[in-house]
Amino acid sequence: MTNAFLLTRQWRDTRDGVALDLWWATERGSCWTQVTGQEVVFFVLREQAAVIQPLIQRLRQWRMAEVELKTFLNKPVNALYFKSHRTARDAQDIFNQNDIQFWESDIRPPERYLMERFVTAGAQLDFNDQTQQPIINPRITPLADEQSLWRPQLRMLSLDIETTMDAKQLYSIGAWSEFGNKVFMVGEGDDTDIVMFCANEKSCLQQFFQFLQQADPDILIGWNLVQFDLLVLENICQRLGIEFQLGRGNQLIHWRHEENEGGRSFVVVPGRVALDGIELLKTANHQFQSYSLQNVSRELLGESKLLTNKDRGEDITRLFKEDKLALAEYNLRDCELVWKIFIQQELLAFAMERSQLTGLLLDRIGGSVAAFEYLYLPRLHRRGYIAPNLGEFESDVISPGGYVMNSQPGIYDNVLVLDFKSLYPSIMRTFLIDPCAFWVAQHKQLDEEHTVAGFNDAYFSREEHILPNVIEQLSAARDRAKQHKNAPLSHAIKIIMNSFYGVLGSTGCRFFDPRVCSSITLRGHEIIQRSRDWIEQQGYAVIYGDTDSLFVWLENNCVGKTPKTADQCNKIGMRLAKELNSWWQKTLHAEFKIKSALEIQYETNYLRFLMPTIRGSELGTKKRYAGMIEVNGQREMVFKGLENVRTDWTQLAKEFQMLLYRKIFDGEDYLDFVRTTNDQVLAGERDMELIYRKRLRRHLHEYQKNVPPHVQAARKYVQLTGKNLRRGDWISYVITTNGPEPVGSDEIRMEMRLSPIDYQHYIDKQLTPVADSILHFLNESLNQLVDQQLSLFH
Repeated sequence: MTNAFLLTRQWRDTRDGVALDLWWATERGSCWTQVTGQEVVFFVLREQAAVIQPLIQRLRQWRMAEVELKTFLNKPVNALYFKSHRTARDAQDIFNQNDIQFWESDIRPPERYLMERFVTAGAQLDFNDQTQQPIINPRITPLADEQSLWRPQLRMLSLDIETTMDAKQLYSIGAWSEFGNKVFMVGEGDDTDIVMFCANEKSCLQQFFQFLQQADPDILIGWNLVQFDLLVLENICQRLGIEFQLGRGNQLIHWRHEENEGGRSFVVVPGRVALDGIELLKTANHQFQSYSLQNVSRELLGESKLLTNKDRGEDITRLFKEDKLALAEYNLRDCELVWKIFIQQELLAFAMERSQLTGLLLDRIGGSVAAFEYLYLPRLHRRGYIAPNLGEFESDVISPGGYVMNSQPGIYDNVLVLDFKSLYPSIMRTFLIDPCAFWVAQHKQLDEEHTVAGFNDAYFSREEHILPNVIEQLSAARDRAKQHKNAPLSHAIKIIMNSFYGVLGSTGCRFFDPRVCSSITLRGHEIIQRSRDWIEQQGYAVIYGDTDSLFVWLENNCVGKTPKTADQCNKIGMRLAKELNSWWQKTLHAEFKIKSALEIQYETNYLRFLMPTIRGSELGTKKRYAGMIEVNGQREMVFKGLENVRTDWTQLAKEFQMLLYRKIFDGEDYLDFVRTTNDQVLAGERDMELIYRKRLRRHLHEYQKNVPPHVQAARKYVQLTGKNLRRGDWISYVITTNGPEPVGSDEIRMEMRLSPIDYQHYIDKQLTPVADSILHFLNESLNQLVDQQLSLFH
């Protein structure tokens, strides 16, 4: 038996049935296996069998069989098997024309084959000492329990290309890896240890392909790798009439392009995986103001690209003509930065753990619904059911979102945050909420003793369920991952578990049923509300609650007393969490005879805390607050939903808010600071901090009726420079007496501005809202403070 990890999977029709091409990374290196003679399968109602047979009688190589499965409406089904995908599709067309229902026709053969064997990514191959690749029909089984944490050492290569600004002419290809760094440069020059000069584009590509085959990486990484680098190389190869030789085993790569404007491209490289750094960071829930390589490498590594001007396309062309070695250095530097980001953030390890947990391929972005179905379907079949079709279930029930409590605005000392760990997965696990359990309870007409009640007339079988067991196993695996300090695995499990509710509550999931998902959210509402009541019975005030968190003010019963110390607050927080968990365990056993998997944690203590009001109102806000915490003896500010963390506010507003709040929280004098900042703005001393920066969400010509300020500035930028702006580009601008006007490059130059800055705009729209959000609770405002200052001079 050989341990293996799945890299790519493809399939095709052959004379002998469907063939699956599976590429693996193994302990012995890369391995290509073929599974032959497979069939395409989907399901039809058994009661329609007599109608179906004459309809598809003329089709070749199909069969029908009775199976021990039924629909979610409790109707028995038959399985239809086809030797080719083409024939299965012809049958489906006939069924659509005759209004005959069928199910699970969208499950592709490789996924069907692997998921029914409970193989996600890791597997054991038994191929009876075959040595010639491809290995035909090996025995494929899941990793044994003792091998479940086995992962291969995958070989990476970081790839980056340089081209003309229109991406039609190739300048160079850079490659960075543990087995050698190289730049293949078009043009004449003396080769170095790093740079190989090539007579033309064709030679450059051929030399790179030769290098790639020798290095033989499992993983290709880059920045915008598929949407730019690989797509451009594919187009250049087509122009030159050569094959784009990226795959293993002389297999051709396969492209799929979305047809909509600006649609994405996807590539399958047999035997290798193309991983894009931007997409993988987003999948792992990393967030950046800009996902440019320059910005991300600065934030994560403290390092920069070698060319940083906005017009670096022109700089690249200049270097290609004048200093090719400098261009090679720039090219290779980009490869190195991507490599370092992958290593530092353990992105490949995260992708591997996610693949092993869900069955999603390493390069699959998003895919929460697909991951859920890959895990759920084989378990559902063993319970005797097939999956519904997308959109098959209709209901008037509306499932609400998370519970957000009305807040009590004010400035507070000592506010604790108690947070339910993975609340929705814990609810599903505790109350046995699961689509299959709902169907079983209905079809078997189970009584109250054998069910757990949900909401909107939903109830769930105590014995026959799927999701609660899956979540329990994942939760235990996450605890083990934390014990072994396996951060990528722990992170991957957290994301997957937390996606389950989003999937069940999405109309894009075939299992969507508002009675099921509302049984999760409404139970969450109840848990937050009853937890609040219990805390208030202990003598503390809950000033806010948001989905899975409660904000507890400790000083409401201590008027006139000295505020509690940080140590006292921590002890109270830990005691409240422990006692509330115990209370829920007893309560749920008494009311439902179920074991509680709810776990509330003491998260943090805000030494000072602000819950602001809605502007122009006395009502408290939601999902917006600020506080001061202590970390390793240092006081830090935390902002949630406020201007400090919003990308569409100026640096002036962000810094002003940070310093003003800190001064007020620390009890320092803030009057001079507010007045000085106001005066500096009006005197033109803070101009470099007045720049707005916003992304174009659409093409410029698509903005017709409502033209926001950044679009007005963008149009002026195009008029001034003659350069084009695309959807997704960022525009930097200031507000002048003649409206929004663009400023220069990312290096923040002002020479493009034609009109004087409208300083009063920045006082009214940036400083005043920030100041008044906290000064309101001190019975002051920015205008009052400035007016008091002016009155001193009269």
